[in-house]
Amino acid sequence: MKIKKEIMSYCRFCKKHTKHTVRMYSKKAQSQLSVGTRRHDRAIRGYVGSVEPKIHPKKLGKRQKVMVECSACKKSSERVFGKRTKKKIEISR
Repeated sequence: MKIKKEIMSYCRFCKKHTKHTVRMYSKKAQSQLSVGTRRHDRAIRGYVGSVEPKIHPKKLGKRQKVMVECSACKKSSERVFGKRTKKKIEISR
């Protein structure tokens, strides 16, 4: 799936259509001090069994997500292109 570097899109902060620059979405590392991580570490300490979730079947494809940044107000937001797809997003000119 090819997407241009600059697209016209609606900005929810400016409340109008402006030019947006597109960049790949990258998930950040999870914090070691978050509540879920601390609860998980506390549960697996000692002689306890596994507390990992059950394995679910894999989905057919992921939703492709990109970050779009408004050229007017410089605010960025997420945008999903397409439905579930196996194709990766490729940013072109």
